[in-house]
Amino acid sequence: MAKQKRVIVIGAGIGGLTAGALLAHRGYEVQIFDQAIAPGGCASTFKRRGFTFDVGATQVAGLEAGGIHHRIFTELGIEIPAATYCDPACAVYLPNESEPINIWRDPQKWKAERQRQFPHSEPFWQFLNDLFQPSWRFQSREPVLPPRSLWDLWQLIKAVRLDTLPTMPYTFSTVGDALRGFGLASDRRLRTFLDLQLKLYSQVNAEETALLYAATSMAVSQAPLGLFHLKGSMQVLSDRLVEALERKGGKLFMQHSVEAIEPKQPPQVKVTNRRTGDTWWEPADCVVANVTVQNLVKLLGSQAPTGYRNRVENLKPASGAFVVYLGVDRAAIPECCPPHLQFLDDYESSRSLFVSVSQEGDGRAPEGKATIIASEFTDAKAWWECEDYEALKQQFTDRAIAQLGKYFDLEGTILHVEAGTPRTFARYTAREQGFVGGIGMRVSTFGPFGFANRTPIQNVWLVGDSTHPGEGTAGVSYSALTVVRQIQQADR
Repeated sequence: MAKQKRVIVIGAGIGGLTAGALLAHRGYEVQIFDQAIAPGGCASTFKRRGFTFDVGATQVAGLEAGGIHHRIFTELGIEIPAATYCDPACAVYLPNESEPINIWRDPQKWKAERQRQFPHSEPFWQFLNDLFQPSWRFQSREPVLPPRSLWDLWQLIKAVRLDTLPTMPYTFSTVGDALRGFGLASDRRLRTFLDLQLKLYSQVNAEETALLYAATSMAVSQAPLGLFHLKGSMQVLSDRLVEALERKGGKLFMQHSVEAIEPKQPPQVKVTNRRTGDTWWEPADCVVANVTVQNLVKLLGSQAPTGYRNRVENLKPASGAFVVYLGVDRAAIPECCPPHLQFLDDYESSRSLFVSVSQEGDGRAPEGKATIIASEFTDAKAWWECEDYEALKQQFTDRAIAQLGKYFDLEGTILHVEAGTPRTFARYTAREQGFVGGIGMRVSTFGPFGFANRTPIQNVWLVGDSTHPGEGTAGVSYSALTVVRQIQQADR
């Protein structure tokens, strides 16, 4: 690198902070702009009456030795956050059942659980595991997907070896295809369980989820990997990345929104200070946009390439989320309650609750108290077109609390209630329509068929859950690492 290049990062979510901190560490001049008050995006927190609530993300993958967060934090010289394994990773309650399906971290224990819960399905699960092993080896070699340059293509080719070839015949397959192949398509309990879990990771159900994506997402909760519950809150990830960024001279500007990207070379961005109202154009050698692909098109405006714009506009609608945040007396929580649960009341409804519960001494609640965060997917568009927003919000809140009351003792124990909707997420994260979780891991948008970090605009990069490998803090961190590698390679 002949001179210190200037990089502007749009958005201080985990993907943007990771990209910014790594670039600063590797010698770039970095500025990050975000319109919110606090960094972290959908993995930030807020405080109410002594309670600390995780806004969106509530669990983390990749903290184990060799995991993506562990690798990045080690390079940046920052302490790995204190955390405990989620074990079970989730306790899933199907309709009219009082015993959960526990997703244990121990592979043998999980195998025994699923054999008991889903008799005759083990060949299907073994098939998923047989796909996971080569898929994970492939991913660990840091392929660039989809490739958009000769260098990208070379990284992909280097990741493909004889031990990864068994996955290739299933590139165009879905989980629904696999269920039919094993004669399990009519197993309602199994399909419902898969729908519930896959929706959390892929944004779509088993019928639509790309099989190779599902093989990985269903396995990351088992040893030697695992899902983690952070001590303190999810904000610890953002805080440590900000520390690493600023230690190397990078700058973070909160309450500064980026209104547009001018793609002329070199590119520049239009910045507005939300406190003062001042607006100016900020030049850069390259721009890293930690935004949704829909937001990127809006930032480019009329200068977005026609083909790119059309592809984004033709995407199936992304998901929104309704979230209710409860501060409660610890007495409301059953003994030995796992940190994450999932409830479905009715087989005929696709509406389910994913629930995160604070643990004793984890820093999220005062002594003798606890937090309960329950989220459900919802049609984002409905929240923008409804006639009475507050009434709809109250309806969802009441329904969620009623459903939670079947498991938690909420009578007289609720100390704080607050709700978030797609409009809330849009306000605080600036994500288009309040979409959460990326674009959906269908075959048409997964891996080689997804959106590249390298956009059609020279020196403008996309990072986050719209790109490979998808949503979650581990996914967006991998996406950030890919962008950093690409920027460095272009400067050689």
